[in-house]
Amino acid sequence: MNSSDFRPGTINSERASEDSELLRAAKERVDTKMGFLTHLLVFACVNGGFFLLGWRVFPIWGWALGLAIHGVVVLASLQGEGLRSRMLSREIEQLRRQA
Repeated sequence: MNSSDFRPGTINSERASEDSELLRAAKERVDTKMGFLTHLLVFACVNGGFFLLGWRVFPIWGWALGLAIHGVVVLASLQGEGLRSRMLSREIEQLRRQA
């Protein structure tokens, strides 16, 4: 931005837009984490109840596998955000050089 591009309020509106984007991303990350924590809590409560009742429930292993996969997906999606961003930046730079 040079001095001729400056308009009053531009910086504030850019900052508000950036803050809005950060809030959206933060909410999305919290929703992802809360989904896993809810799954974990339900798993623990239901299977804890079965244990207290003395019931042997073999499907617990299938559910445990599903919970583990859910955990891996959440971890990968949260850790992978930086990877996606870096890959996107590299692709943009490569396309700019080709143009």
